[in-house]
Amino acid sequence: MVFNITSIKTSSDGVWQGDNPLHYAFPLLIVQTTLVIFISRLLSFFLKPLRQPKVIAEILGGILLGPSALGQYKEFTQWVFPSWSTPILESVASVGLLFFLFLVGLELDLTSIRRSGRRALWIASSGILLPFLFGIGITFLLRKTVVGADKVGFAQCFLFMGVSLSITAFPVLARILAELKLLTTQVGETAMAAAAFNDIAAWVLLALAVALAGGSHKSPLVSLWVLMSGAGFVIFMVVAVRPAMEWVASRCSKPGHHDHVEEGFICLTLAGVMISGFMTDLIGIHSIFGAFVFGLMIPKHGEFAGRLIRRIEDFVCGLLLPLYFASSGLKTNVNKIKGAEAWGLLAVVISTACTGKILGTFLMGMLCMIPARESLALGLLMNTKGLVELIVLNIGKEKKVLNDEMFAILVMMALVTTFMTTPMVMALYKPARKITSTIHHRSLRESSSHYLRTLQAELRVLACVHGSKNSSSMINLIDSIQSPNTYSNMKLYILHLLELTERSSSIMMVHKVRKNGVPRINNFREGKSAYKLESAALKESKVKVRSLTTISALPTMHDDICHVADKKRAAIVILPFHRQPQRGYNDEEPAHIGHGWEVVNQRVLSHAPCTVALLVDRGLSRSNPKRVCVVFIGGPDNREALELGGRMAAQPDTKLTIIRFLMKSGENENHTPTKPEDADIDKELDEISIEDFKKRWEGEAEYVEKSTLSIKNELLEIGQSKGFELVIVGRGRFQEALVAGIHEHEGQHSTELGLIGGLLASHDHGITSSVLVVQKHNLPKEDKDKPCPTSSLSNNTMA
Repeated sequence: MVFNITSIKTSSDGVWQGDNPLHYAFPLLIVQTTLVIFISRLLSFFLKPLRQPKVIAEILGGILLGPSALGQYKEFTQWVFPSWSTPILESVASVGLLFFLFLVGLELDLTSIRRSGRRALWIASSGILLPFLFGIGITFLLRKTVVGADKVGFAQCFLFMGVSLSITAFPVLARILAELKLLTTQVGETAMAAAAFNDIAAWVLLALAVALAGGSHKSPLVSLWVLMSGAGFVIFMVVAVRPAMEWVASRCSKPGHHDHVEEGFICLTLAGVMISGFMTDLIGIHSIFGAFVFGLMIPKHGEFAGRLIRRIEDFVCGLLLPLYFASSGLKTNVNKIKGAEAWGLLAVVISTACTGKILGTFLMGMLCMIPARESLALGLLMNTKGLVELIVLNIGKEKKVLNDEMFAILVMMALVTTFMTTPMVMALYKPARKITSTIHHRSLRESSSHYLRTLQAELRVLACVHGSKNSSSMINLIDSIQSPNTYSNMKLYILHLLELTERSSSIMMVHKVRKNGVPRINNFREGKSAYKLESAALKESKVKVRSLTTISALPTMHDDICHVADKKRAAIVILPFHRQPQRGYNDEEPAHIGHGWEVVNQRVLSHAPCTVALLVDRGLSRSNPKRVCVVFIGGPDNREALELGGRMAAQPDTKLTIIRFLMKSGENENHTPTKPEDADIDKELDEISIEDFKKRWEGEAEYVEKSTLSIKNELLEIGQSKGFELVIVGRGRFQEALVAGIHEHEGQHSTELGLIGGLLASHDHGITSSVLVVQKHNLPKEDKDKPCPTSSLSNNTMA
């Protein structure tokens, strides 16, 4: 059916009145958008085991919808992607592209780039220069081989070819590095900094290429005017727009500002994106250049940039941007690459692109004294292409610089080079992240000066936080743990856990946690730290505090936590319990909520090389005195909880109570493992630990024994009494018979807390105390390989 584009209506009257919705603009756009998202997500699902970035699936999805695959069927093209719908689809896709380039500008922090050092600048320059030189040969080859390629001037063709060969996709590279756990390695740090330099250079070169290729004018003077106008636009943005956006950001970051004020500024900023795009299009440079430059002008400090991204990134990246891949795929016809000569030409282009980028980066890396293996891995990473490459190629096709065959060859080159990055880097360079100290698992007891009979013992604590809301309670807990009477030294590492997603804000987090190109590891100092330490005790000379940040996807975040715990030789890892949106909580930070954080906790419990504690925070404050209860039932987890309670007993402002539960009628004999020898040893260790505790802390802690048939009621009474700010329990190994009256459905349904911890963390029983659930490292012979201190040890040992 032939349509007149001027007669196309927006919406139909419905099938009952004889209208076909696919003959109308808006219903067809809905069908096209749904199909594009479905295919791209389906391909992403199948490519996920290969650890490929999402952009690969989106490019492939666009190609499948185009004339290379489904587009070969005329019925499909006529019904789903008719020619009259192309301008509508491209217009909507261009809006998404405009705002995506604004997000890319937001990702790039110019201040961070300036701090990255000369090495990254030299590596980026070499990675651009050599592919550009190789582009001269490729341009000659394509103009001689591809029919119609010589109709365009050599300079225009060479510029587009050089940019397409030398570009590095910064957002795609960042996600590949995070997926491979290389984000905080030397290779990852250098690659990120060099890619940022590369991105800036690529957009400048693209603007130059567009200026030279634009229009049908013959005079080079017009191109000169375009370049001068573009330079004037950038100067205006720096001189006038940047200070204005600084003022807007400062207004929106002030506490207590009105929501309608922020809303107005955000709308003004989004309008600024559109106006900037219009201005560069008016000049003769593509509109995306204006949006990109405007994004660079937004200040990265403060909260305004983050709020701006949260408002638009899901809609732009999830809904509008896939339409750009679809419109690109409709222009890509792989069938244009015909015959052995054309496929050989494709192989030459891919080989030249890889050689120029990898060799240039490798040689400069060697000159910068980077080891050969890391320099080669750096070259492979810098060879990553993606959406930015696709944008360059589409602009080249719009400007008639690239014909159909050249366009298809270069799209395939971008696809192959990006696809090969992950497997080749994994094969060449994958730093070992396995826990190496499997025979030296650490615990609180084994780190104490009392146990080691030396004053040189050092307690190392790794405290993990999701955000500022749980950092205060975590610091208050650690303040209670540190005690110079028990340990000579204490070293505290606070690890800020940031979830890496497909969002642009994940890449902004990479910039925020870097200082001079490396992960931020600095002392906690008031006014400079992400979390101010309110406790004066932690600022004493014997407590060394360090801040670290890890950015990782939730399924692999436990690797980072366990790796840091092993590398820093931590004796205990403290994790916040993931909060459920039930009554009793009013948490505005969604990072704490969800099944993903529960899986992180479970995997840390399974793989950590040391003791793990989970804090169920119900507003743990710095009350004075602090009232703490340790519930002791028996087993290695409870013995470790007892050791932790001993540290708190040494604090002058802490009132500690130990409540030991025993089963009546001898039933407590069954609370240990089924093997009789294990039961006897475990029970003996329990008695030794209790006796030793009573001798060490006599007069400083209250000890109570209770015989009961229903431990559930006793535990609920402790939690509901409001007599304790904190209740410490073991996670529950070897407690089967003693906790038989507690059913899983009565607790929090969280396997990482165990039955007792789950019961006390439940919102159904009116419990107000915070809960700390402790698990000792899970080794088959955890307590048998090391002798326990006997009760004959004198208190003078710690003097």
